[in-house]
Amino acid sequence: MISNMNFLERIVYILQKYGTSYLKGAGTTLVIALVSTFIGCIIGFLVGIVQTIPVDKKKDSLPKRIFLAVVNALLRIYVEVFRGTPMIVQAVFIYYGMSQVFNIQLGMWQSAFLVVSINTGAYMAESVRGGIISVDPGQMEGAKAIGMTHVQAMINVILPQAFRNILPQIGNNLIINIKDTSVLSVISIVDLFFVHKSVSGALYTYFESATIVMVIYLTMTLITSRLLRLWENRMDGDENYELVDVMDIGSQLGKKRARG
Repeated sequence: MISNMNFLERIVYILQKYGTSYLKGAGTTLVIALVSTFIGCIIGFLVGIVQTIPVDKKKDSLPKRIFLAVVNALLRIYVEVFRGTPMIVQAVFIYYGMSQVFNIQLGMWQSAFLVVSINTGAYMAESVRGGIISVDPGQMEGAKAIGMTHVQAMINVILPQAFRNILPQIGNNLIINIKDTSVLSVISIVDLFFVHKSVSGALYTYFESATIVMVIYLTMTLITSRLLRLWENRMDGDENYELVDVMDIGSQLGKKRARG
């Protein structure tokens, strides 16, 4: 029956029969991408902050310097391993290898969130480190000059500026994760790409199903990109700021107090 249809008719037929499955698969893809990107950003911020902790050979004790050196070495290994290997290999290693080698049983959903999160964290760690370094060193010096500790200065002064600097990279990682979650079909996650494989295998309509999936992926990434751009614009604020006369504000406050 389907072999007698033209290209558009086959697409319509597939959507009528499996449209709900495509939507469910797209929902799974979005959930994994959003949650894992959020967790990955937290991991990336923690790793990036630790990697930028200053070490003073004169003020810091030897045990502290050794401890930071060991931690930074381990974090560097983590970043290089997960940035230097494909996510599909990481998924297979964690889902199948952890149970066989380390006797750690992880479900496919746990494995999916873990893989995407730690992969995103490895990429975000470098972005966060670069974002912190890009902030003018005078900001930290000024914060410490008014009595802030290093932690207080990082939380209140440095990280807000670094976050704005790396916001485009966060959005880029989210869009990448929306597409790269397709590799999780290797551990039987029923995402959008898994639905595509199932439908095309059942009906032998590889090109038609791939067309549908491409349109859905493109729609999700375009909408996500647009929303992130709006968020960036809101964080930027107005391009022009009205100058305020401090003396005028003072006089107005004085008048209000006199009336009160």
